[in-house]
Amino acid sequence: MKLFFVFSGQGAQSVGMGKDLYEKFDTAKKYFDTADQVLGYSLSDVVFNGPVEKLTETRFCQSAIYTMSCACLNVFKELHPEAQPVAAAGLSLGEYAALCCGNAFTFEEGLKLLQKRADLMDECCRATDGGMATALGCDAAVIEEVCAAAGIDVANYNSPGQIVISGEKEKVKAAVAELKGKGYRKVIELQVAGAFHSKLMAPAGTGLAEVLARTELRLPEIPVYQNFTAAAPGSVEELKKNLAAQVSGSVRWESCVRAAAAAGAEMMVEFGPGNVLTGLLKRTIPEMKSANINSVESLEQFQF
Repeated sequence: MKLFFVFSGQGAQSVGMGKDLYEKFDTAKKYFDTADQVLGYSLSDVVFNGPVEKLTETRFCQSAIYTMSCACLNVFKELHPEAQPVAAAGLSLGEYAALCCGNAFTFEEGLKLLQKRADLMDECCRATDGGMATALGCDAAVIEEVCAAAGIDVANYNSPGQIVISGEKEKVKAAVAELKGKGYRKVIELQVAGAFHSKLMAPAGTGLAEVLARTELRLPEIPVYQNFTAAAPGSVEELKKNLAAQVSGSVRWESCVRAAAAAGAEMMVEFGPGNVLTGLLKRTIPEMKSANINSVESLEQFQF
């Protein structure tokens, strides 16, 4: 069975996630304990005990999901050493766990990089009044036209019929009204800290590019389909360029999934909290098998 490893994005977090893994597996405990040491505060306390408002903050949330995802992955690899992925990808911040999976950097190196990314994005959130909305069952060309007219951006191409838009809050509201006026009823404003993957995040992308220029990365040992291009990078320079561009660019998740399928992937395994990505798979390639690894129970129930 050819496996495609994928990693959760922001919004999938929940208080208490990974606590059962932490208590049962030394490997999982090591990842949370290491994160606490690297970050200089108890991330594990925020993850396991909340409050939810604190865990939801970008600067905590991104590190929390990355740590949880890497813990899930490495316990899984310990239990199933024969399970080798043919490719990997992650949704937005999940791309960092995918790159860690491909040994582009160590867990600690990725955590430090992601913390800087989160801080830069947090600054943009505070400096702007951004909003996002999800559009279900809408034609992509219509959404792109409405976004262009409103002066906002397409944040995510998640699956057929699910697209997320992002930009200044009032402009997003206007675009939502315009889409509803065109007969699209399932256009829902999201409760978010800012306009992720839009031009309002451009300063964070510029700042991250400067950080990446000083950071040593390696080309992944397996294809990691990057959000910005839906392709595996051909060089470290391209890898860094795509990571910086991803912050304010569109996440082409549907294309990433289709690229993995075209490369022969037969089963998607999602690591980290929630089941968003396997849910999107059912709308994109319903015949592909899938599994979620996010708890002791899910590990015990896993089957190829």
